[in-house]
Amino acid sequence: MSQLPLLLEPRALAERLPLNNVLIIDQSKRETYLQHHIPAAVHLDFKRLQLGIAPTPGALPSLQQLSEVFSQLGLTAETHVIAYDDEGGGWAGRLLWVLDMIGHHHYSYLNGGIHAWLQDGLPTESGEVIPTPSGYSVSQLQDGFSLTKEEILARLGQPDFAVWDARSQAEYNGEKVISARGGHIPGAVNYEWTLGMDKANGMRINEREAFRSLLSSMGLTADKDIATHCQTHHRSGYTYLVGKILGLKMKAYPGSWAEWGNDPSTPVTTGNQP
Repeated sequence: MSQLPLLLEPRALAERLPLNNVLIIDQSKRETYLQHHIPAAVHLDFKRLQLGIAPTPGALPSLQQLSEVFSQLGLTAETHVIAYDDEGGGWAGRLLWVLDMIGHHHYSYLNGGIHAWLQDGLPTESGEVIPTPSGYSVSQLQDGFSLTKEEILARLGQPDFAVWDARSQAEYNGEKVISARGGHIPGAVNYEWTLGMDKANGMRINEREAFRSLLSSMGLTADKDIATHCQTHHRSGYTYLVGKILGLKMKAYPGSWAEWGNDPSTPVTTGNQP
């Protein structure tokens, strides 16, 4: 088993290539992947890991589809996955959440993705890498990595629970309405996902101690279970990942605002305060 850290720097990976029993998964736009990708990286269309059906388009697809996707990628129980994308970590973070959900915990996130790799002047390949399929089977989903709408409703207001809303401030306060209703889950705090990326440093995660202190000042602390969401659990793939890297107890709400904001029975708060 490869001993790679959860947060992997581009140069640290480049120095180790080629690696045995490691699967590098690129979730960039396909045209970006074909133009330049990390050597040996295979491409994965993010849509294949989404249900894509209302009211929860961001939920997981069937176990059969998950098995097919990861078999086609060549995943095995012993494989270490390295995930990256071209947007700073949203799709890559969601992929790592999916791996948690299927019980595959051998993985790393390439800090900054292809942006940091190119900024560091590291070698790339063009064209497509065709993986060797495996017989990977997903038999069940794991507990502890996601919450349902009902579970969140039951925990609202509890001192050991918090909600991190990864959407824009305009979506959070209700000015921008995408679902039937705008606003946010009562008590949720808002820190928009891209604020956590250092755009001058290849989209890497912000300096971690300062980031941890900032989140703590917002009530997102290591002693709480933290549910994170956006509209369809894409942007919150990043906040799920970052929270894990910072030592927080993260859980995804894959239903996200697509479900909460379209359900007339759920409580909603507007404005910039939790």
